[in-house]
Amino acid sequence: MNSFREFYEHQVVEGMMKKFSYKNRLAVPKLEKIVVNMGLGDAKDNPKVIDSAANDISTITGQKPIVTKAKKSVANFKLRAGMPVGCKVTLRGERMYSFANRLLNVALPRVRDFRGVSAEAFDGRGNYTLGVREQLIFPEIQYDKIDKIRGMDIVFVTTARTDEEARELLALFGMPFRKAGNSRNG
Repeated sequence: MNSFREFYEHQVVEGMMKKFSYKNRLAVPKLEKIVVNMGLGDAKDNPKVIDSAANDISTITGQKPIVTKAKKSVANFKLRAGMPVGCKVTLRGERMYSFANRLLNVALPRVRDFRGVSAEAFDGRGNYTLGVREQLIFPEIQYDKIDKIRGMDIVFVTTARTDEEARELLALFGMPFRKAGNSRNG
């Protein structure tokens, strides 16, 4: 069993039960899945970008990504319906806990001038979205093997009903939320 899952079952569940006074361990919100998405606007000009980005995501997550395609044609962007525009991975189970562990304990501390992540990026239903500016923060990526620095979106989907429950769940996992009043500029 993964140590991060055991950490959830023993420490996080206990902390959540104390704070929100749940009557049953099964009522405690849990992490359902993590979606890692990389949008590739320059893929319409160079199809090799998709292969490179897919290779980066599979190296980071340990799972092969699916290529996402445009749903509609947009003339201003010279985009046709069905053209590849990104790639994404949905992680569940052991891979999800392993990725969350590496993200929170290894990758985020490697971000330059890191002061914490925003506590405001919840969607109102208990899901949290984290934007990462470069894939280089992950130690699996070799600097000399990448062709371009790309960002990605990481979505934590939880079973929490409110943002407050989800914020506490992720904080107990070790998500380094920025203190209120500590803005990006200061």
